[in-house]
Amino acid sequence: MIRIILTDDHAIIRDGIRSLLREEPDLEVVGEAGNGEELLAMLPTTPADVVLLDLNMPGMDGFATLDALREQYPQLRVLVLSMLDHERYVAQALDAGALGYTLKNTGRSELIYALNTVAAGQPFLCTAIGIGLLRKFQSPEQAGTEATRGGSTLSKRELEVLQLIAEGLTNAEIADKLFTSKRTIETHRQNIIEKTQAKNTAALIKFAVSSGLLPE
Repeated sequence: MIRIILTDDHAIIRDGIRSLLREEPDLEVVGEAGNGEELLAMLPTTPADVVLLDLNMPGMDGFATLDALREQYPQLRVLVLSMLDHERYVAQALDAGALGYTLKNTGRSELIYALNTVAAGQPFLCTAIGIGLLRKFQSPEQAGTEATRGGSTLSKRELEVLQLIAEGLTNAEIADKLFTSKRTIETHRQNIIEKTQAKNTAALIKFAVSSGLLPE
């Protein structure tokens, strides 16, 4: 039996994952935590094999939690479950001690496979991230062009957020319009800025217009 602790600040995410895993005879959710502090407080009395860990959490976030787990519980295996798909975050999480990394849009079967793989001590990257990295290695010239152009690597949701930023909406207003959280929009904004290498919002909008991502 693989014992799992879910660590995510959104209860609805934890409830959904618990429901997905309920029918798996070899997987058992033994605890839930809303951030790193709660996880660390739970571990002395709740033995686990795998921590399913979000990165973007209030208080002690996923990266700080990974550092603490590597120091205090080096035998514990961590599978990151995040919406952050940029390779920078993937590399940072793996460097900090995560054994696997998967995205929140991953399907049920792949998530179950990821948990079993990490529990067995094997590294795991979800299909979407693996394909993205493979394409960059296969077409270095094209990847370089995309890095220069920036916007060609933006996801559909990031383009929607970019459009609303250009319209002058705040993060809170964008979150309301897209029916998501302010923290999620802040993450999208940061991803957009990093992918386009714009130094601030004004430069981002100027770059987006010049690149044809937004109408002039």
